[in-house]
Amino acid sequence: MRVRTASEPGRYADGNGLYLVVDPSGARRWVLRTVVHGRRRDIGLGGAKLVGLAEARDLAVQYRKLARDGGDPLSLRRQTRQVVPTFEAAARAVHADNRPTWRNAKHADQWINTLVEYVFPLIGTRPVNQIAAPDLLTVLAPIWLTKPETARRVRQRISTVLDWAKAAGHRTGDNPVAGLAKGLPKQPERSAHHAAIPYSAVPAFIERLRKSDSNETVRLAFEFLILTAARTSEVLGAKLPEIDLAGLIWTVPAERMKGGRTHRVPLAPRAVAILDRARQLNPDSPYIFAGRKPDLPLSNMAFLMAMRRMGVDATAHGFRSAFRDWASERTNFANELCELALAHSIKSKVEAAYRRGDQLEKRRTLMETWAAFTASSSSKVVRLRA
Repeated sequence: MRVRTASEPGRYADGNGLYLVVDPSGARRWVLRTVVHGRRRDIGLGGAKLVGLAEARDLAVQYRKLARDGGDPLSLRRQTRQVVPTFEAAARAVHADNRPTWRNAKHADQWINTLVEYVFPLIGTRPVNQIAAPDLLTVLAPIWLTKPETARRVRQRISTVLDWAKAAGHRTGDNPVAGLAKGLPKQPERSAHHAAIPYSAVPAFIERLRKSDSNETVRLAFEFLILTAARTSEVLGAKLPEIDLAGLIWTVPAERMKGGRTHRVPLAPRAVAILDRARQLNPDSPYIFAGRKPDLPLSNMAFLMAMRRMGVDATAHGFRSAFRDWASERTNFANELCELALAHSIKSKVEAAYRRGDQLEKRRTLMETWAAFTASSSSKVVRLRA
């Protein structure tokens, strides 16, 4: 074909709008002439030394089809000419974009630090569009069995970076993280994420807790956590201004909630009594449940250590599961009410759009019933909502 041997300056047609242009300098380049949004356009496809005839034809077909379907091949061509960032640059861009949305500064630091330690030294300088499954195996294999939890987090963060790169136009095709399972050995089975004692054992646990040798503030805080079905961080960070003793309400501000929404908790009489005693023990602390230093709350390990001393194999978070199981199996409170008590978001977008209130007074009855259950010497009788 003439385009293979053409050397004289000029434009040589290959067909269907594809031309080989030979400049007076002798440089040879491919050009596609097509119509984009009703206007004739010449689109450069690259030099003939780097782009062969077959590739030029493939590009021409791709761009003509895009133009015929109403797209803009020129825009696509400009995107492909953009400088592709390295994996490290992409990761730092993702970190910077998401950092303002992470309420926990420690998590934000850990997110990038794991990549700095385990990923950047191996593939940090690679263009993000060249990262493939073998590269990821190189990163994950050394820590997959020795540091399984860290390895899973690294894998998830790599996946996030590659998803961002595709959305930004720096990658095409599937995320290679999805196919890594076949190349990595099976990790040991993990224990339950939030081990919980059966709800029927909660009254006995509280009775033992009150008699345990843990610090009194720890005992009070732990029982308060159980009575309110709250998360550990919410209880440990509680401050007196959050408590409305007249209305018997604890209002947890949005910045301390996992879901980022203010959460009101109706307080049963026993929960109020706990708050009164805790303030007597820590009158000068900004925290209701103060730690060893008055200006700091209890350690986030306080509840775990209390259970270890009691010989209980569970987690503090597991008492939320116990509460939920109790509400489902032993009462007839509405499912939505129980989810609100746990500060869970409503999965149904339609239902969420129409619900305006938090049903505080209905939840007050729920929490008072739960408090009565936890104080009972027998777990066989539970008052049902009328």
